[in-house]
Amino acid sequence: MNNKLQHKKKIKIIENILDSLYPNPISSLYYTNEYTLLIAILLSTRSREKKVNEITKYLFQIIKTPKDTISLSIQEIKNFIKDLGLHNKKSKNIYELSLRLMNKYNNMIPHNILELKSLPGIGHKAASVFLSHVSNYPTVFPVDTHIHRMMFHWKLSNGKNIQETEKDAKRIFKKKNWKKLHLQMIFYAKEYYPLKKGNSKKDVIFQELLKNNLLNDGSLEVK
Repeated sequence: MNNKLQHKKKIKIIENILDSLYPNPISSLYYTNEYTLLIAILLSTRSREKKVNEITKYLFQIIKTPKDTISLSIQEIKNFIKDLGLHNKKSKNIYELSLRLMNKYNNMIPHNILELKSLPGIGHKAASVFLSHVSNYPTVFPVDTHIHRMMFHWKLSNGKNIQETEKDAKRIFKKKNWKKLHLQMIFYAKEYYPLKKGNSKKDVIFQELLKNNLLNDGSLEVK
């Protein structure tokens, strides 16, 4: 089997297993509108989603719009999120982001990745995750540490850095599947190959690829 056919078989196996395990993946991040989605994504940086959801289920009863947020002080915001990592920086970013949305964007969230990345506290990953949530056919494939690990483990990327892994993911998978795959791969990594406890014997995709002799590095070269 040549590299191209081998690569296609490999992708089909991965997508079929992910579809069987997570046929209709839905984000578990709690939010009520686009503004609170952006705030939730900002808060989830270096924080566990479960803890973020515990805080935002109360916080988003108080702040639903940028105007709600700037009626608070940075210290008051900090008091709400004090149990999260980087809470000092996050509280300042939330306030300044909200002020920017009011003054520059008429309280609307821009759907342009460059404009999103210009907002305080919103980097490339956060902007990509937001766009993935709000677009039916996004032009982004957000890559976090979980997707980065699985792409390397399944020999789909060389694992040098998240930026390169994102490029590989966009090249390998069909655009129409990016939104679904982003969630599927995160759910799969947490369940079948968790950080620090990863066991290849429990990684059913890895085992299927191994059985079919599809873990050679040659597939990385296929365009």
